[in-house]
Amino acid sequence: MTGPWPTLACVGPPRLLAGLDEVARLDRVGHLTVHGALPELRADELVELAENIDLRGRGGAGFPFARKLRAVTASARRRDGRTAVVVNGSEGEPSCLKDTALWLHAPHLALDGAQLAAEALGAEEVAVGVTRPDVERSIREAIAQRAPSGGCPIRVTLLPERFVTGEGTALTSGLNRGPALPSGRKVRSSDSGLSSLPTLLSNTETFAQLAVAARLGALPYREAGLPTEPGTVLLTVAGRQVVETPTGVPLTYVLQLSGTDAGQGVLVGGYHGRWLGPEAARAATISRASLAAYDAVLGAGAVLPLPHDTCPAGETLQVARWMAAESAGQCGPCVLGLPAMADALARVVYGGGRNAFEALHGRVRAVRGRGACSHPDGTSSFVASALAAFPEEFEEHAFGSGCGREVLGALPLPAEEGGPEPAAASAPGRGGGEERLMVDWTLCQGHGLCADIIPGVIQLDADGYPAQASMPLPRRQRPRALRAVRRCPALALRIQE
Repeated sequence: MTGPWPTLACVGPPRLLAGLDEVARLDRVGHLTVHGALPELRADELVELAENIDLRGRGGAGFPFARKLRAVTASARRRDGRTAVVVNGSEGEPSCLKDTALWLHAPHLALDGAQLAAEALGAEEVAVGVTRPDVERSIREAIAQRAPSGGCPIRVTLLPERFVTGEGTALTSGLNRGPALPSGRKVRSSDSGLSSLPTLLSNTETFAQLAVAARLGALPYREAGLPTEPGTVLLTVAGRQVVETPTGVPLTYVLQLSGTDAGQGVLVGGYHGRWLGPEAARAATISRASLAAYDAVLGAGAVLPLPHDTCPAGETLQVARWMAAESAGQCGPCVLGLPAMADALARVVYGGGRNAFEALHGRVRAVRGRGACSHPDGTSSFVASALAAFPEEFEEHAFGSGCGREVLGALPLPAEEGGPEPAAASAPGRGGGEERLMVDWTLCQGHGLCADIIPGVIQLDADGYPAQASMPLPRRQRPRALRAVRRCPALALRIQE
């Protein structure tokens, strides 16, 4: 599936988005014309540069890049010296498009950063993991343009489009041709990642920032942004516009640039993030220190204002249900806990009263700290943050008739597959014959995620596997069936006429 195409904007002179006011996409020649040649740096020089600009991961955790470099080199010294580099281009977060924007518009910048790091580490390979076919095509085209220049080989792999695909162990497992699922173990990529080698793993924007800094040098790089947090950041505002801004800029200025305001509140950091109330949003700036005062982080750079004319409780419920369906299907807090939490939230939204509130808080507590990855923690924190940010709204729903507003989808979610399709009438397998949902027993591993997505069609047996290998598929259930096919960790489902 190809997602939305982001629009671009800048606060001040662009760096990552430089040249894109003239052309829609920078090919290799255009890239070198705008950015210039890439210098060569030794590993110690790369570490020093990353430290001097305080480069941190831009994919969520904000881990210092210099520490990752040191960890990889130390692990390589203890072994045979071999290393690898992985670029996380997966954006399972539907509210985040910044890395997608880089790959579609300026793919060579992140590839430069990865190449720079690979040559400094003497890496054997650079692997890029993505989940959008259009992004994969853009990267393949860029790699083909770079091929005559030699250097470390680069490959790109299209992985399943799931929220958890971007988790470190899930990404490396997928790149290693295994299931793109979290391992459930605390495995550092710097110790064992791609092909079990010490691996430098970071996200797309981080490598793009590294390429910019290598060309500018530390002092010129620090001329933008705050002295304590130098440089620019990429933000995805309202799920549609990617904005490059220096750190320290007021959050409201970025919202105004994107044609919106703080509304009822602003979700910062995406669906594992935190809500800022209108007053906090008006006071906050784009910086780690400012947002930390509100127990928030930029994370992957998603900024989601909630308009006045949508229902906060309904918006929260839609996201909670989607996040529950994004389970990796490997542990109880995800498989059982998140759907139960979403059901408890639904009872609150639809007038369940005090008992519904108590049940919801119990479900939120029950999943925390128990998952194989951070997905249960992040999702429960999102729900808890919404309850704290909009207490009157949830009380109106639980104890009264609700707020009376529609749910407008201000918190973006993927479009349901199987809706109106331009070529539906002529598409193969969409004629008058009965469709069936088929299970390939040679692939099925009993994750059970399919039954959560489409319970009206798939029933599980006592061992947790689908009770049948072939099931009639009602036309109204086709959108859910398509989603089950796409989400199956083992790729064991298909639709057949």
